[in-house]
Order: sequence, then C-alpha cells, then structure tokens
Amino acid sequence: MESDLEGTWSLILGSSAGMGRACALALARAGSNILGVHFDTAARQAAVDELVGELEVLGVQVRFFNENAASDAVRERVVAEAVKVAGPDGLRVVLHSLAFGSLVRYLPSPDEPEPVITKAQLTMTMDVMAHSLVYWVQDLFAAGLLPTGSNVFAMTSAGPARYAAHYGAISASKSLLEAHVRQLALEAAPYGVAVNAVRAGMTLTESFLRVPESPVLSERGRLLNPHGRLTTPEDVAEALLVLARSRSSWLTGNVIGVDGGEILTV
Repeated sequence: MESDLEGTWSLILGSSAGMGRACALALARAGSNILGVHFDTAARQAAVDELVGELEVLGVQVRFFNENAASDAVRERVVAEAVKVAGPDGLRVVLHSLAFGSLVRYLPSPDEPEPVITKAQLTMTMDVMAHSLVYWVQDLFAAGLLPTGSNVFAMTSAGPARYAAHYGAISASKSLLEAHVRQLALEAAPYGVAVNAVRAGMTLTESFLRVPESPVLSERGRLLNPHGRLTTPEDVAEALLVLARSRSSWLTGNVIGVDGGEILTV
C-alpha cells in the first residue's frame, strides 16, 4: 500500500553525513520533515549548516541536534522534541545510521605489534552501533511516536559475513544489530510497525574510509560488483524511500541488500 510522505516526520540518527545525509535529503524531497541527531566537531559545522540549508530550501521543517545519540539524556530530549513537533501522528520513518566504533584489532599483528581492543572499546561499539537501536525504539514507542504504518530502518553491512583485520568489532556489532532488528520486528508486528535492516554495499563514506583496509576492499568491490562500481549513499536513499512510502508492516524482520549485487561476487 503506497502512501504520501508529505507533512510526515522522519527521525534520522546519524544525519549529517554518508547514508544519513542522503536519506535525509531523499525524504525531504518527498515532503517529510526531518528531525536529525548527529555528533560532529566544530570543524564540520559548516557542512552541517549547508545540509540544513539544503533541507530547508526543500520546504520542510528541520530540527537538528549535535549531540551523542547513544546518550540516555540526549535520547530523552530528542524524544520530547519529537512529541512536540510530530504530535499525535508520530514518526513515519526512523533511521538508525550510527557509525562510531572501534577499529582496533583483537590480537597484535605479527608484522607490527599494536594495541589490542579493550573491554571498554568493545562495549562502546556494541552500545552505540547495536544496543542503541533497542533503546531508541523502546522510548519512541513508549512516547506514542511509532503508530501503525511506521517504518524503522537500521543500517547494516556485509560485516556479519565478511571480515577484515581491523573490522572485527564493527562486524560483531552489525551481527548484533541484525539480531535486534529481528526481535524488534517480532514484537512490533502486532502494532503494525515494520522493522528492517538495510545492508548497503561498500560505500566511500567517511566511516568506511577510516577502516585501514578500505583501499583494498573498495578496489575489490569496484572490480567485482556486477554494476562495475561501488554503492553510493544516494543508491541507499533511493531504496529506503521506496520502502518508506509503504504503511504495510508485512515486509518486516529482513536484511534488505542495497548493493547492486555485490554480495553475490565479493
């Protein structure tokens, strides 16, 4: 069942760059107001201001919070703002696109010993990139912001099936995130709320480029992808927009690949 996004509200966690930025723009072009949470330094403020300007030019309302989305206090403030601006209609789309985790190896390299991951780093990675999805959905649901027809999306990757030396904690967090998506889909189904993970292909986002192996991985992905190129944030945003237009909760609990067939060959 298709439905117009005009005048709805979308919450994007990780809204200032990469997938979150592209999805914010796509949803705004479709008429959805944007409530965004991002965590940026002063050096990136100009880029964030530019994005807000682009969104406002599209004629939608915009509320951005430059704060840590994994913080309980921040979540409480943003949920309160969502209640105020979205009102009884609640949120049409929630996108969890938080990309902040440890890129430290589990064991030292035989060629070049280096620090190994700590308990604190592992815990932080799981909390930000996986557990926070559950906490946000719980609080949004309790506030009446996830009515029938809402869509919750979580950005995942090929991490649960593909590994690199510095990507271990991220891989583990994505596996955990997908498990949370399935459980939330099960429990949200009676309320008519869909919960899905979107598995993007290799994309040259800032977070991906921080992975030490990214040059080798991206070149391999470019050569082997059936489309002959890497995924872009706009590819992902286009697919998410198609899914977001539906109020049906029958497509739920899935890991939806948006990678141009990359998973088939890489």
